[in-house]
Amino acid sequence: MNGKHTNKALFLDRDGVVNVDHGYVFKSEEFEFIDGVFSTCKAFYDAGYKIIVVTNQSGIGRGYYSEADFFALNTWMKAQFSHHQIEITDVYFCPHHPKNALPAYLTDCDCRKPAPGMLLQGIKDHHIDPTLSVMVGDKLGDMQAAISANIRTKVLVRSGQTFDEQAAKSADYVCDSIKELPVLLADLI
Repeated sequence: MNGKHTNKALFLDRDGVVNVDHGYVFKSEEFEFIDGVFSTCKAFYDAGYKIIVVTNQSGIGRGYYSEADFFALNTWMKAQFSHHQIEITDVYFCPHHPKNALPAYLTDCDCRKPAPGMLLQGIKDHHIDPTLSVMVGDKLGDMQAAISANIRTKVLVRSGQTFDEQAAKSADYVCDSIKELPVLLADLI
């Protein structure tokens, strides 16, 4: 890695990792933080990790809510992290869907996970060394995107999701909740 890629990041899927996945959440009153997300992110943030959210948001493409709704929720979510002395470095989102979307969003893009586009953009924009970074997700697609982006440490959290053996095998660690990460990955922080 060249000298400009010196930062490390904790990449987080949003729905199912940061918040309970209630399906197409776009209002703050429906946004329920997962227990332990703030303490975990604070431990990584204090250890020098940039906190970057990478989230598929096909609800935009499907017309369930607008990009403006998404940005408003982002602003609110980032403020909640700020109240815990954590800065979210960036939030990347994919509004597309290859089959079920309005015409403007109907595309098989390179940003929708399992494609690595959002991770690669975060790596580029924030000079991240993927070999020093962690991806936390709750689906196989999160792990596949991390593998394609050469993220060294891949963590699959159950967070109420069920996943198959392939998903579990694609992760370096499988745990019940994000709150387990500071202990599980103590050697990284």
